[in-house]
Amino acid sequence: MRSTIARTGAAAALAATLALGVAACGGDDNSSGGGSSSSGSSASADKGGKIAFLLPESKTTRYEQQDRPNFIARVKQLCPKCQVLYANADQDAAKQQQQAEQAITNGAKVMVLDAVDVKAATAIVTRAKQAGIPVISYGRLVADADLDYYVSIDPKKVGEQQGQALLDALKKDGKPTGPIVAIHGSPTDSNAPPYKQGAHSVLDKAGVKFAKEFDTPDWSPDKAQTEMEQAITSVGKGGFAGVYVANDGMASGAIAAMKGASITPSSRPVTGQDAEVAGLQRILAGEQLMTVYQPIKKIAAASAELAVPLARGEKPPPIATAKTDNGKEQVPSVLIPTVVITKDNINDTVIKDGFVTPAQLCTGKYAQACQTAGIS
Repeated sequence: MRSTIARTGAAAALAATLALGVAACGGDDNSSGGGSSSSGSSASADKGGKIAFLLPESKTTRYEQQDRPNFIARVKQLCPKCQVLYANADQDAAKQQQQAEQAITNGAKVMVLDAVDVKAATAIVTRAKQAGIPVISYGRLVADADLDYYVSIDPKKVGEQQGQALLDALKKDGKPTGPIVAIHGSPTDSNAPPYKQGAHSVLDKAGVKFAKEFDTPDWSPDKAQTEMEQAITSVGKGGFAGVYVANDGMASGAIAAMKGASITPSSRPVTGQDAEVAGLQRILAGEQLMTVYQPIKKIAAASAELAVPLARGEKPPPIATAKTDNGKEQVPSVLIPTVVITKDNINDTVIKDGFVTPAQLCTGKYAQACQTAGIS
């Protein structure tokens, strides 16, 4: 992993994001009186621009359910006349290249790119810059590319949070050294290696043994299920005390494999990430230990607050106070802090933030679990 996150700016970046949330484009109401665009005039409020928003895949539900609507909503708040040119690559790097070309042809003035393959996407950035289009790397850091901004979370910190939660659960179960099965993310995602590094930094230091370890192409829940089935066959039903899983989608596959092998999921702590509705429901039901909440609304909002002025040919607000090394340069970055979610704080975090609603969570068999957790 060539990129190294400069974490010292994360808290400041978040504070700046919140403080300057409406400063990028003349205010939410498109009036001439509020806000602080570079010109500060009503003429600026009347300007539009085309913004390419390119997402990598849809197997992870957050992209279509959270990133897309939240980014578009924030753009429209800031700039009613701006147009978002949206495309999802369905985990196909070549398709994303074509989508980027189409966005350039269609007149995009700025590109917000969440890359399928962070190395292959260097070519997308190069092509955009040749066309005079600034690029914001969204979520995943494009390697060795001339980026204007990067908006994401600190992935190594996420791995540390997951690893610590799993370690605490193992200790509580009287099995502080495991062993565990580890199901990591896709090697083509720039965040997957630091997730892995962060988890190992906590678990290795504590002497936790890894019975089996996998890198999972495409973050695929189906492939994660197959990997977990292979692990159970290899080490036996009693050969592991917990499962490190890098996200909620793959956790669903790992838990399905355990159920298929007649292993009660609540007997083996399983980690996750993304605070997907299904993952939160598994946490409420005791089948999944925890998840990590990436405040996607804030990530999407910060990206929109940078993209809108760039689309108008204006200077963005000074919210990118961190720096991230992508192998070519120190990229100005907004790094949003992440939160560990357990049964005990669902109400005070993802529900309070409006990320999910009780109506989404408390369906069918999960209604009683919600009531027990004080969610209504």
